[in-house]
Amino acid sequence: MAEDTRQDKRASFSALTEHGTNGMTRTSSKTGASKKLVIKNFKDRPKLSENYTEDTWLKLRDAVGAIQNSTSIKYNLEELYQAVENLCSYKVSPTLYKQLRQVCEDHVQAQIHQFREESLDNLSFLKRMNRCWQDHCRQTIMIRSIFLFLDRTYVLQNSLLPSIWDTGLELFRTHIVSDVAVQKRTVEGLLEQIELERNGETIDRSLLRSLLGMLSDLQVYRDSFEERFLTETNRLYAAEGQRLMQERDVPEYLHHVARRLEEENDRIMSYLDQSTQKPLINCIEKQLLGEHMTAILQKGLSNLLDENRVTELTLLYQLFSKGKGGLPTLLQFWRDYIKSFGGEIVCTPEKDKDMVQDLLDFKDKMDNVVQSCFARNEAFINTMKEAFETFINKRPNKPAELIAKYVDSKLRAGNKEATEEELERILDKIMIIFRFIHGKDVFEAFYKKDLAKRLLVGKSASVDAEKSMLSKLKHECGAAFTSKLEGMFKDMELSKDIMIQFKQYMQNQSEPSNIELTVNILTMGYWPTYIPMEVHLPPEMVRLQEIFKSFYLGKHSGRKLQWQSTLGHCVLKAEFKEGKKELQVSLFQTLVLLMFNEGEEFTLEEIKLATGIEDGELRRTLQSLACGKARVLTKIPKSKDVEDGDKFSCNDDFKHKLFRIKINQIQMKETVEEQASTTERVFQDRQYQIDAAIVRIMKMRKSLSHNLLMSEVYNQLKFPVKPADLKKRIESLIDRDYMERDKENSNQYNYVA
Repeated sequence: MAEDTRQDKRASFSALTEHGTNGMTRTSSKTGASKKLVIKNFKDRPKLSENYTEDTWLKLRDAVGAIQNSTSIKYNLEELYQAVENLCSYKVSPTLYKQLRQVCEDHVQAQIHQFREESLDNLSFLKRMNRCWQDHCRQTIMIRSIFLFLDRTYVLQNSLLPSIWDTGLELFRTHIVSDVAVQKRTVEGLLEQIELERNGETIDRSLLRSLLGMLSDLQVYRDSFEERFLTETNRLYAAEGQRLMQERDVPEYLHHVARRLEEENDRIMSYLDQSTQKPLINCIEKQLLGEHMTAILQKGLSNLLDENRVTELTLLYQLFSKGKGGLPTLLQFWRDYIKSFGGEIVCTPEKDKDMVQDLLDFKDKMDNVVQSCFARNEAFINTMKEAFETFINKRPNKPAELIAKYVDSKLRAGNKEATEEELERILDKIMIIFRFIHGKDVFEAFYKKDLAKRLLVGKSASVDAEKSMLSKLKHECGAAFTSKLEGMFKDMELSKDIMIQFKQYMQNQSEPSNIELTVNILTMGYWPTYIPMEVHLPPEMVRLQEIFKSFYLGKHSGRKLQWQSTLGHCVLKAEFKEGKKELQVSLFQTLVLLMFNEGEEFTLEEIKLATGIEDGELRRTLQSLACGKARVLTKIPKSKDVEDGDKFSCNDDFKHKLFRIKINQIQMKETVEEQASTTERVFQDRQYQIDAAIVRIMKMRKSLSHNLLMSEVYNQLKFPVKPADLKKRIESLIDRDYMERDKENSNQYNYVA
């Protein structure tokens, strides 16, 4: 019977090592077949003697002591495991558990003395603590492997009892780590090592990882270490932020903050507990960024944007997007910068010449910042649009006028700066700026004036580009905005058809002319207003005009033709000593040059009398012929300006490498009066639109209060208008009996049918 029992116990150990957790599975060593022997009742076993129990415990205690003292174990581990199983099988588990706990506790209590040594420096103390912890863990694992049967039967069945491993942790926490002096030195040592690393020194990270893992395993990490660590971190970075904001420029400071965040994230990955990540990063962001957001932006945003520091702007955005309230603060400063910089471009008259190009460059630059640095953030894109719209309308009318002139410079013949594709891109960019303008009617007025010049003088670089621009304006502002501009193009096309018919008509004339006449028929409502100038044309020209008039009115009765001499141009054949040339000149230049077929020298006054050209225009005409690059006339005395009494004669010695020479008219720079005249016409048109809007609203509503009327008029108008101007138009309509004030309430208006 005794032999069978021993055989069962050996089989029991063999099964446990194979299955790990099932202490009740047995394998027969005789047959090799597997079968389960379940102990249903402990009474089935003979009771062990007290001597056996005592001897077995002493054997186990010696083994535990050997493990704790790192000496060799006298007994076979299998034999020790079997002894524990025997004791547990005979109802001595509670006693065995208590005795084991007491032995372990006595050993742990004895370890505290090695930490009382005052002469140890902090690093040596940490190393000793780590060695003690590592030994304790190794010993606990070894002891648990011997007492595994106890751990997985008795302890598992009693939920209130901690496992052998947890008991080991509890004892180490209670008797070592919870000791006030030991805990204080441990935490101080850890903080000292971290501070050394933050200051650039190399430390033993594996030591910190092990000790902080110990605190975490012992569940004292947060209370004993983390709170103190975060407090010290807060203090460190608060002082560092204040100091570096004074010492460093913004780009350098931003790179420092990014480096600090990277370092702290690396510490979390290397040795700090993951639970520390959020409060630690929040602390750094608060002290290095949150406390200095306004100062950083005030000190450095303008410079970063001025110098287009893409890397630093990207970093700035990334850092501010992490901090609480960072992006709204950045957004406000971004808006203020655009308004300030753009306002300087728009509101500085000295920069008018380059205003539009500067605006385009500025818009490109800001677009690039949003795309490359601000992650295409919609809030920043919308804010940029609002800021552009605000500053570009700070100076009414002028930006619209200059944009029209800029478009003219790009669409005019002779502009060789861009290919068709590049020109299309430039026009697209101009349209973006154009969208921000409130007074689009001012743009229309100046654009129409310049378009007329390009079409009539044949200076348009490309019909396709012209029509592309027209299409863009139509898409942006609607058909009503471009109807007159489209009418101008239609006039030019119809004029070509009429001239084909006129040439056929001239061929049937009994007296054909030596002069080839080309006429553009312009519908007065489509084109800018031109002041007619009466000049003395040669009889042949007058005869041709009459023939054309007869031809045209014969086809279109009831119409009236008005000749615009200021827009005429001619090609003259001239003969000089060098040979024959063709001169491409204006009508005024033509009238002056034709005089020299009748005589050799004329004074300014004589030319004026013979041609009938207005004095200022005549002086500019003579200046272009006698003082320009192609001097077909000689002036006496020689000077740059034409003065009273100057005499002019034909320059027979005129030489030029080209056969056909274009002599440009001296363009009088658009005077303030002319600009004011165009603006005044826009203002007049606006008054008509305001009047029409008020009458339309009153006719529909019959009666309205002053404030409601003002509000509805503002909603209908597409251009800015001052309340005082609106009030004047209301008074004007009252005077003209379109509306009246209510007799009982002066703030109420009634429509007069």
